[in-house]
Amino acid sequence: MADMIVAGNWKMNASKSAVTQLLSGLKRACVNGVEMIVFPPFPYLAQVQQELAATSIRIGVQNICAADKGAYTGEVSLSMAREFGVSYVLVGHSERRAIYAEDNAQVAAKYIATQAAQLTPILCVGETLAEREQGLTMAVVTAQVQAVVEAAGADSFANAVIAYEPVWAIGTGLTASPEQAQTVHQAIREHVSKVAPAQAQGLKILYGGSVTAASAAELFAQEDIDGGLVGGASLQAESFLAIGQAAQ
Repeated sequence: MADMIVAGNWKMNASKSAVTQLLSGLKRACVNGVEMIVFPPFPYLAQVQQELAATSIRIGVQNICAADKGAYTGEVSLSMAREFGVSYVLVGHSERRAIYAEDNAQVAAKYIATQAAQLTPILCVGETLAEREQGLTMAVVTAQVQAVVEAAGADSFANAVIAYEPVWAIGTGLTASPEQAQTVHQAIREHVSKVAPAQAQGLKILYGGSVTAASAAELFAQEDIDGGLVGGASLQAESFLAIGQAAQ
C-alpha cells in the first residue's frame, strides 16, 4: 500500500459517456507514489475495469451485501464485485448509516465479509454537526471503530483503511480545518494503538469531507492524515488529479 491514498467516491453519479470522459482524463496523467482509487456505481464496473486495465488506478465499490448469495433482492455480493477487479470496499459510509439505517453491527458484518473475500475495507466513521456541537465527536468516532474491533478483532486493522468523514462537512462545502481533522485522526490512531499497537502506526487514515484541490495540500500535510476520500471533486479529472498531486 502506498504512503498516501486518494479515493474518489462517485456516489450515485455518472453515465457511460461521463465515465469515458473522466477516465480518459485520469489516464492522461500519472500520479506517482500515491494509490489512486475510484468507486463507481455498480452498473459501470465492467466499463471501468476495461478502461483502467493498463493503469495503476485501483477500483472499489461503494457498498456490498455481507451474504455471498441468495434471496437478497437488489444487493450485490463480494464474489460478484471481485469478478470486476475490485480491490476496496467502502463500509459504513455516513450516507449508508443515515439514509439506510445501517448500524455498527451491520457495518462490522460487511467489514468482516470484505476481509474474508480478501478485499480491503475502508471503514468510514464520523460525527454529525449536532454531535460535534455537543462535544461528542471523539465518543462517536471511537465507538464506531470499537464496534469493528469487538466484532472483527484488533488484528484486522492490518488489512484495513479508516476514513474519517465529519458528516457536517460532506456535500456542504464545509471542510474541517486541518487542525480539527488532525485532532480526530490522532485520536483514532491512539484508540487503535491501545488495542492493536502493531497495526496502529501503519494504519492509513483518510480524511473525507468536501476535500478539494484547494484544501488538500494543507490537510495532507498533517501527521496523521494519510490521504483523502473525495466526493464531488472526484467527478472531474482535473480536480481529482490535483488532489492526487497534493498527496505527493
